[in-house]
Amino acid sequence: MTPVVAADDARLVRNTWLTIVALVVLRLVAAAMTPITFDEAYYWMWSKHLAFGYYDHPPLVALVIRLGTMLAGDTELGVRIVSILLALPMSYAVYRTAEILFGSVRVAASAALLLNVTLMAAVGTMIVTPDAPLLVASSFVLFCCAKVLETERGAWWLGVGVAAGLALAAKYTAMFFGVAILIWLVAVPKLRHWLRSPWPYLGGLVALAIFSPVIIWNAEHQWVSFIKQLGRARIEDFRPSYIAELIPTQFAFATPLIFILGVMGLYALLARKVGEASSRVLVSAMVWVIVAYFIWHSLHARVEANWFAPIYPAFAVAAAFAAHCVPWKPRVQRTVEFCRRFAAPVGIVMFAALVVQADTGWLSGYLRDSTVRSVGIGWRALADEIEAVRARVGARCVLAMDYGTTAWLSFYLPRGTCVLQPIERIRWVNFPEPDPAALQGTLLFVDEAQIGLRFYPSFTFAKIEKVAEAPRKRGPLVIETYALYAVSQPKQEVIDRSPAPELQR
Repeated sequence: MTPVVAADDARLVRNTWLTIVALVVLRLVAAAMTPITFDEAYYWMWSKHLAFGYYDHPPLVALVIRLGTMLAGDTELGVRIVSILLALPMSYAVYRTAEILFGSVRVAASAALLLNVTLMAAVGTMIVTPDAPLLVASSFVLFCCAKVLETERGAWWLGVGVAAGLALAAKYTAMFFGVAILIWLVAVPKLRHWLRSPWPYLGGLVALAIFSPVIIWNAEHQWVSFIKQLGRARIEDFRPSYIAELIPTQFAFATPLIFILGVMGLYALLARKVGEASSRVLVSAMVWVIVAYFIWHSLHARVEANWFAPIYPAFAVAAAFAAHCVPWKPRVQRTVEFCRRFAAPVGIVMFAALVVQADTGWLSGYLRDSTVRSVGIGWRALADEIEAVRARVGARCVLAMDYGTTAWLSFYLPRGTCVLQPIERIRWVNFPEPDPAALQGTLLFVDEAQIGLRFYPSFTFAKIEKVAEAPRKRGPLVIETYALYAVSQPKQEVIDRSPAPELQR
């Protein structure tokens, strides 16, 4: 390498990492300004009662939030800070993976930067769901596999096991990494010797050991979480129309220019034009195994865009491979150059626009959009109104019918306020039951006004009085209006202890 090239590469690496750090800072600022989503509030409640498993997912997201609130308190930033900071080791893992697999600093720098400017990574690490730690762990599964390839040292399989175990502790989707790694070892002749070595199997035992507390929790709770999540693979109602949603949602979540580069990179990897087979197959398998499953899943149910999170480290490497390694024809090369040059600015602008829109509604002229239902804009003011009504009627506890409203109430009402979802108790199996005294006398029932009075309060309480309505607003837009009922004189136990739906089939 000539001194000029070395200096250029050093400048590129420095500028790349400065940009990534700046993006992390931007996410921290956005995180502090953006109200919490109902899912984040739900996982925040998990973090107050840590366990080895939960009804919906494994426990890693709760631990990430718990660490964050220890640093920055029970605030929006506290919930999100650790997840956002984990983007730095995630970026390192993707950088080193690309450098090892394709021997290029430029590919490595592009892969790390492109991953960070996708909405999947930018929003996915800021809005803390199980996909956030899964995205980070996925990058280390890929990195440790690359280190196995680079060093031929069996001990790196233990690293693969640790990363895979943490990925499984984040979300069950990580089970597909085992299939992808097996395909990689079988498909590449020079890697087949590992199938006769104890090291990959030891790595699998490490992953199993890390994941075993989740298995134990499920065994103690009638396997409910496994039944809920793994049961989704079963096709009961054939609806192939959901397939049509896959590409548009990923086009947006990857951002358009990175999506184009990533698809081109995956094509080039399969076409075997450039690169070692071991590198090409690894990246391809990490993407296509999970994509194949979600195509299957979409034959009967909607696939949410964020479910593709574990493919994104490999997808970013494929995009960087397309941008720097493949000798495209001149017309195609111009497209590649355009995408490579403007991918980062477009991604940053899209992230900033999404945050501004979610927080203010300015960009749509305050019209309703897809963010208003999930982001808790207006909840601070709404919670103040609900608390005033609760105090006025002397309610000892606040009841809500869904976990999202319950979680938002718990986060935004004064700390220590009794908040209860009296149904779906499997969601709260790790939580202590409220003091029986808190469920005596008058309670405040909160529900969306447009739904009307539900069966539960009518069936459970002899006395029901509507005492107020309170809107949740973003600027002049009324997102939804909540009806507040004072309920008392229970005719039966306030808490409905029916088994989880999955256990009633």
